[in-house]
Amino acid sequence: MSILEKFSLRGRVALVTAGAGPLFGSSLSEGLAGAGATVITASRSLEANEAFADALRRRGFDAHGMQFDQCDLESIHALHDQIIARFGRLDVLVNSALARDGHAGGGFMEQTAEHARRSAEGDFAGLFEICRAFLPDMIHAGRGSIINISSIYGVVSNDPNLYLDTDMKQPPTYNFVKAGMINFTRYLACYYGRHGIRANCISPGGYANNQPPQFVQRYEQRVPIGRMLGHEDIQGAAVFLASDASAYVTGINLMVDGGWTAH
Repeated sequence: MSILEKFSLRGRVALVTAGAGPLFGSSLSEGLAGAGATVITASRSLEANEAFADALRRRGFDAHGMQFDQCDLESIHALHDQIIARFGRLDVLVNSALARDGHAGGGFMEQTAEHARRSAEGDFAGLFEICRAFLPDMIHAGRGSIINISSIYGVVSNDPNLYLDTDMKQPPTYNFVKAGMINFTRYLACYYGRHGIRANCISPGGYANNQPPQFVQRYEQRVPIGRMLGHEDIQGAAVFLASDASAYVTGINLMVDGGWTAH
C-alpha cells in the first residue's frame, strides 16, 4: 500500500459529534468525508445535521445526520444503537461536541458552581460515556480511532491582554475540561492500544469567527504563522489520525495552533 493510499478512509465509518457545527465540527466532517469516509454528524438539532449531511451528499460524499445530546446519557446510547444497527460498526469517533450551557456566564467571578456542574455533565460525563459506549464495538472489530478535540487552552492558559477592550471572556470551565480531555485520551491510549484502538487529541488554536478586530490583530501578531485558524486547517490532522497513515501513533496531543504554544 502506498503512503497516499494509507491516508484513504474509504470503507471507514466515522462519527463526528457536533459535526454540523459552524466551527470545528463542519470542518472535521468535511475533511473525513473528503478522504472517503462514511460520515455521521450528530448533535441536538436533527434538522441541522440532516441539512448539513444533505449538502455533503450533493457534493458526492457519503454523509448522514443524526441526533443526540451529549448531556443526556440515554441519548448517547440511543445514538450508539442507531449507528450500530445501520452501519454495523464505528471505525472513527471524533468528539468535538461541547456543552455550551456549562461554558456560559463570562469569566471566573461571573460563573457559579452550577456552570461547572453542567460542564462536567456534558464535557466529562458525556465524553466518558460516548467512549464507553463505542469501545466494546471497536474491541470486537480489533481496531478503532478515537480523536478528541481539545484546545490550546487545555495546554496553556489564556493571555488576558488579548481580550482588552472587548466583551470576550474565557470561562474557566473550558480550560478545565480541555486539559482533562488530553489526559483522558492518554488513558484510553494506554489501556486499549493492545486491542487495536488508538486514541489521540487535536488541540487547535483560535478559529477565525468574526471576533472583534482588536482581538484578531493581537492574536495574529502573537501567533508565528500570523493568522487565525481557518476552515481547512484542522482537516489534515483529523484525516491523519483517523487513517492508517498514523497506525503507530497513539496517546498524542497534536497541536494545530500555528505555533501559538511554541513560545
